[in-house]
Amino acid sequence: MSLQRMVSIPSPTGGEGELADYLVGTARRLGLAAWRDEVGNFVAERTPGGTTRSAAGAGSPTVLLLGHMDTVPGMLPVRLRDGVLHGRGAVDAKGPLAAMIWAAAKHSNRTARVRVVGAVGEEGDSPGARHLLAEDRPDAVVIGEPSGVGNVVLGYKGVIWFKLEITRPARHSSRPEPKAVEVAVEFAHDVRAYVTAHAAGDRMFDRPIATVTELTGTSTGARVVLGCRTPIGFDSKAFRTWLRDRAGDDELTVIEEVPAVLSSRTDPMVAALSQAVGRFVGRPTAKVKLGTSDMNVVGPVWSVPIAAYGPGDSRLDHTDEERIEVAEFLTSIDVLSHALDLVSETLARRHAAVRPC
Repeated sequence: MSLQRMVSIPSPTGGEGELADYLVGTARRLGLAAWRDEVGNFVAERTPGGTTRSAAGAGSPTVLLLGHMDTVPGMLPVRLRDGVLHGRGAVDAKGPLAAMIWAAAKHSNRTARVRVVGAVGEEGDSPGARHLLAEDRPDAVVIGEPSGVGNVVLGYKGVIWFKLEITRPARHSSRPEPKAVEVAVEFAHDVRAYVTAHAAGDRMFDRPIATVTELTGTSTGARVVLGCRTPIGFDSKAFRTWLRDRAGDDELTVIEEVPAVLSSRTDPMVAALSQAVGRFVGRPTAKVKLGTSDMNVVGPVWSVPIAAYGPGDSRLDHTDEERIEVAEFLTSIDVLSHALDLVSETLARRHAAVRPC
């Protein structure tokens, strides 16, 4: 399987099919069972009893490596120069997904089932990850996002996306009544004031942040779209109630909402990744992210050991400078493979301890 080939295949949100087919074929050649599920996710797995998609490994713990295939729009020239691969998706997040597939193929500990999913729509509203919630819950999860080869990501802030659409009667500009676009501006100002008033903590990760992403309008019609990045413990219910009261008769729509998620440093998946980083890279660093990922979708529902890891500099996400160092990518495969061995052993011991005599 070639990461350069993966990056060369366009896969914007909603257009992941060609990449999924390529991954199914290459995963099978690596010795994994592989298929596309009902919503278009790429799925590959290795079971303790073999590679076939069957009851093999039933009763064994499952470790899920969850990446995503889609990218933001806009292809970039794909080139490999001086050990650096440039192209759309190299960092976010084909590099992490490719590392997961190779790690699953290398996985030597046969006490656990290892499943890799390249989800569809992560850059949208995550239909691929949400589909997985209806399936059997795994025993541990790694989210494939760029962390940097020496870092383990413990959590992500949540987000609430919403829009307000405003209409007002046509009036002469000399009249004192607020015009639709003025109402939109005042609404955005009040949202930011609310968020500021409810901020607590010194770290950016611990503070809610509201951002206007769209503001259009005239005197008779206007639209404003905002995103509020929310920390652990943020009262989203109270915020939504305030939003609807503040909107009044204007049309408020909550577009998307996922809570913040945070694992502890003692979480078994965090511990396994940290130990593996220590072996192949050096002293690991624990990080938290201000954005969101599919960890926000599955983490609160499954409540299992979970962390995010992958090669690449996340500051290059969605930029025209996307690139990944090949050496870092290769090291991340070793890290993930070793972490799989470690967490598989931990989970197997736990399963053995709870089996009836």
